[in-house]
Amino acid sequence: MLKLFAKTIDPIKRVYICIDAVDELLPQDRLEFLRALQQVIQEVSNTRLFLTGRPYVHGEVDKYLTEGAYTIDIVADRGDIASYLAQKIDNDDARDPGLMTEDMRNDIMKTMLEKASGM
Repeated sequence: MLKLFAKTIDPIKRVYICIDAVDELLPQDRLEFLRALQQVIQEVSNTRLFLTGRPYVHGEVDKYLTEGAYTIDIVADRGDIASYLAQKIDNDDARDPGLMTEDMRNDIMKTMLEKASGM
């Protein structure tokens, strides 16, 4: 399948492969996937990759895809996360008023902000 993919994209002047959330792959699948991407970019020089994932996968990505790679760390602002959560909670409350108490709302906000860790 990789050979067929490589043959298909080879005649194209420039190919961009964009993959979001590499960290969400199971570890054993992620390694196999990164090896496959490595093979594609070795065989087809016109291929460029754009991958996103949490910082803990950098080591795995670097192991297979280091040549010409750039890393950009993006961390969400705590205030942005709080605004997003408040909006979602308010939207749910508008659909079903009175379902959530103020204490419950505060607990959800506190817990989610603690767990977000720059997500």
